[in-house]
Amino acid sequence: MKTISPLQKLFNYWKHLTSGSNNRQIFGAAVTIALMTLLVKMVAMVKELVVGWRFGTGDELDAFFIAWLVPSFVINVVAGSFNAALIPTYIRVREQEGMSAAQRLFSGVMVWSLGLLLVTTILIVGTAALYLPLIARGFSPQKLNLTFYLLCVISPVVLVRGMLVIWGAVLNAGERFALAALSPSITPVITILFLLVGKSWGIFAFAFAFVSGAALELMVLGFALKRQGISLKPRWYGFDEHFAQVARQYAPMIAGAFLMSSTGLVDQSMAAILSPGSVAALNYGNKLIAFPIGLATIALGTAIMPYFSQMVAVKNWSAITDTLKKYLFFIFAISLPLTALLILFSHQIIEIVFQRGAFTEQETYIVSNIQIYYSLQIPFYIAGILVVRLISSMKLNHILMWGALMSLIVNIAGNYILMKIFGISGIALSTSVVYLISFAFSLSCCLLVLKKQYGIGKTYG
Repeated sequence: MKTISPLQKLFNYWKHLTSGSNNRQIFGAAVTIALMTLLVKMVAMVKELVVGWRFGTGDELDAFFIAWLVPSFVINVVAGSFNAALIPTYIRVREQEGMSAAQRLFSGVMVWSLGLLLVTTILIVGTAALYLPLIARGFSPQKLNLTFYLLCVISPVVLVRGMLVIWGAVLNAGERFALAALSPSITPVITILFLLVGKSWGIFAFAFAFVSGAALELMVLGFALKRQGISLKPRWYGFDEHFAQVARQYAPMIAGAFLMSSTGLVDQSMAAILSPGSVAALNYGNKLIAFPIGLATIALGTAIMPYFSQMVAVKNWSAITDTLKKYLFFIFAISLPLTALLILFSHQIIEIVFQRGAFTEQETYIVSNIQIYYSLQIPFYIAGILVVRLISSMKLNHILMWGALMSLIVNIAGNYILMKIFGISGIALSTSVVYLISFAFSLSCCLLVLKKQYGIGKTYG
């Protein structure tokens, strides 16, 4: 009789655990993505330690973060909106009309996205003289010039990372989650190498690494898509019904993403008004909070989008309600204790992780307070992503647009009031309040839509 090894038993148990119901499949996909993302985050954390050792919270790093602010904003708005607008329609077309129809849709979206990203990249550099003095009002002329030069170096990342978002989303739509989740580890590895080898380049080593790493990531994802038989050649097939549907969802999605992403732009711009080093301190205070948030939202948000889209396509509303209830419960059950731990041990965590080299004890005190206020957002941010994915899957992105407008207004008012009371930490507290209100609004709208349009609201609760 053939004996089964412990490893094979573990594999068989995992296969059984993640097969069958939608909830089990979502769990399996989320865990896979979480493990890959955890590896990426670990590499990224080593990168942050190297960056902190090299630059502390000095002027060079301030300049880099402001230079990266607008390009990252554009990537989140333009490419991220394509993702949410494309995937529900892409999956429906693939399931109902076949892969060739889905390929035509993907190729057409590629043409559209490349055009938008290229024009946007040119505008970012061409109009920098107008907006950089506004978002970096506290910078000296020398520091502002450094910011512009860094912007010129990293601007090609807009085009590359924009395509990365779209290609990764199509990979995930085919339930190929692991590679898309693991590929972001390439950029931090390249960054570490550049910072260690190119010491004479200063902060420009950081900028060159951004571009090189993104290009390598794109090559890896492109190879994976080709292996699936998906053509990467942009080709325009006309403005057909499917493309029109993506465009209709894209309009409110890009408006909502623009407004929501503006909160980060507002935060760092208002931080630049405060004392030197405030922008860098705000970024450091969010680094470790971004770890659990990024891990959970990337894993759950990426895994659940294809399954929500499939359930909506076949109008399986009872399964949608069941998934929403169970995963909201799991999110709060896990994230609330984690938030409490981060608040209790914030100072010790920052001291252990960052306090060395140019990073002083005084900076540890400031950053740890920022981290405490940022940590309050964790349960609501993660739960909000779950609800947002469902809203996008139902092609109701106009709800997200109005929610984003409300969040931006609350953020500006909250920053203005709370930074007067708490200084730079008030901006972090305002961010947490924004995500609490945003989650409550999105969930209320989602449940109302399910009750009115699909008649299943009474099954929730």
